[in-house]
Amino acid sequence: MASQVLAATASPYSLAAFAAAGGAIVVWGMVNAVTAIGAMNADLDKPAPAPAVAPVTAPEPPPPPPPAFVFDAPLPGRVINSPFGLRQMPWEENGRLHEGVDIAAPAGAPVHVVTDGIVTRSGVSGSYGRFVEVAHKDGFRTLYAHLGRDAGLKRGTYVKRGTTVAYVGNSGRSTGSHLHFELRNKAGKPLNPALFMGKTFAEKDDLPLKAAAKVGRKVRLAQVSRWPEGVKAQMAGKMAADDEGVVTRVKGGRVRMRINVVDG
Repeated sequence: MASQVLAATASPYSLAAFAAAGGAIVVWGMVNAVTAIGAMNADLDKPAPAPAVAPVTAPEPPPPPPPAFVFDAPLPGRVINSPFGLRQMPWEENGRLHEGVDIAAPAGAPVHVVTDGIVTRSGVSGSYGRFVEVAHKDGFRTLYAHLGRDAGLKRGTYVKRGTTVAYVGNSGRSTGSHLHFELRNKAGKPLNPALFMGKTFAEKDDLPLKAAAKVGRKVRLAQVSRWPEGVKAQMAGKMAADDEGVVTRVKGGRVRMRINVVDG
C-alpha cells in the first residue's frame, strides 16, 4: 500500500499537478498583494481633507457713549407763552431782561427737574414767590419759580432728571398760574432755556452757549390779564400821589384805571 502511495506521489503527472496548484496559489497571493498595495497607494495619492474652519463674522460695533448732556422740559407738553429776552410789563416804564421763560399751566401741575442735579436752595422771594434752585454739572443752575408749593426736598438732595421738585402756582409777582423757569451758566449769566429744553447733546462742545446768551434788541410788550396785587397797590399809591387817577380791580382779575381830568 505504501509502495502504491509513493509510486503515485513519485508519478510525473502528480508532481506536475502539485506544481501547477502551488503556482496558482502563489500567483493568486501576488495578485492580491499587488491589489492591496495599489489601493494603499491610491489612498496615499488622495489629498488630505481640509480642516473645518468656523465662519468669520465681523465683530459688533461697541455701543455709542451716552450723551454728555440731556435736558428735559420742566412741564412736558406745555408751551412757552413768554420767551427769554427784553420784555416790558404794562406797569413798567422801560423794558428789562426776562431772564427765563414762562410756561402757563394749571395750579398744582407737577414741575420736573430738567436734568440730574442737587437741590441748593428753596424758599420764598418777593418777586419769584416760592422757588426751588438746583445745581447741575459744569456749573449749570436751574430755577423754578412762582410755585404753589415745593415737593419738600431738602438742600443737598440729589434729584434725577424728571423728578418732581415742585408744583405750579401763582406766588410772588405773578400775573397768573404759570412756571417761571431759568437756566444759568457757572458764571451766573442767564441763558435762553428754550435752546436746551427737550434736547440731547453728545458732547460739551455741542451746547449752544453763545446763542443762548444772546439777547435781542427788540423789546416785547407783555400782555397780561391781571396785575399782581403788590404792583396794583404801588401804582394806585403813585397815581394818587401824582393826582393822575386811581387803579381798581374789576371782575375776572382785570384792572381799571380812572384818570382824573383837569379842566384847562
